[in-house]
Amino acid sequence: MIGFILTGHGHFSNGLKSALDMIAGPQQAFEIVPFEEGEAGAYADKLHDAIKAMRDQTDGVLVFCDLMGGTPFNQSMIATSKIDNVSVVAGTNLPMLIDIVMSRTETSTIDELVSEAVEVGKEGVCHMALDLSDDEDDE
Repeated sequence: MIGFILTGHGHFSNGLKSALDMIAGPQQAFEIVPFEEGEAGAYADKLHDAIKAMRDQTDGVLVFCDLMGGTPFNQSMIATSKIDNVSVVAGTNLPMLIDIVMSRTETSTIDELVSEAVEVGKEGVCHMALDLSDDEDDE
């Protein structure tokens, strides 16, 4: 099975994990590693240790980050150079996580999950608007 690590600035990972648990229930092989203010030095070790521990228990690790270029993303990318079969997806959103945890199986590959995460993440962003002008004419 592929394990998941969710990380990001501040309460990003805590909030998404809370929402994910509410919708999809608790997940196995899923950990969060928040990047809190003032912990830049300790965070790198904390994230690396979490990825390494998850990799020791699973066939691979998919790290979900809040945005490309930030400390969580940069430290995750460094881990990919030191630990085998680790991939990073930036721009994580709730629709992406729900889909990925619901579709992950024992035989899912990291490449399949990365492709699906990116596609579903894009589809989860949209703009909707109600046209209220027609409602007034109907009355």
